Amino acid sequence: MASLTFSFEQQTELIQLLKTRFEKNMSRHENLDWQDIQTRMENNINTLSSLLKMEQTGGEPDIIGYDTTTEEYIFCDCSPESPKGRRSLCYDREALESRKEHKPESTVTDMATDIGIEILTEEQYRELQQLGEFDVKTSSWIYTPSSIRERGWALFCDRRYNQVFTYHNGADSYYAVRGFRGLLRV
Repeated sequence: MASLTFSFEQQTELIQLLKTRFEKNMSRHENLDWQDIQTRMENNINTLSSLLKMEQTGGEPDIIGYDTTTEEYIFCDCSPESPKGRRSLCYDREALESRKEHKPESTVTDMATDIGIEILTEEQYRELQQLGEFDVKTSSWIYTPSSIRERGWALFCDRRYNQVFTYHNGADSYYAVRGFRGLLRV
């Protein structure tokens, strides 16, 4: 992941935006201490860079939990719909290269690497849906196990009729309403 250079003022604005979102959505992260989270962010420019890229691509990152095993806070894209700046992407480089024409600009895996985030697994996607209603008009690619991907498919999820669905599609397909969500451990 390439580190992004930004000013102290931009860092301060980003941290304030994340703090405001954190305070507005306490049901996503009850009993967590903002000051500890902020200290971790301030001490890691790569974390701030990834969070800024998540924000710039429309992810609206917020804390959704704390992993007691790794002692890490978990940021996740909490935008109501799949992040606008991460749509119209096929799943991975292999899928992009297999397209003969009408290639999208990038791939889910390349963009996730550039941002410095993990693509949500199906389990993580379903856990996120316990915190709110996401992707009721859009859908999001999710991490696809190699046993499925090697057959040419990739997985995506959405929420319809108050139910979370998992589907498959050709990994080389892309749609204006399908993006991806990611998470960042801090």
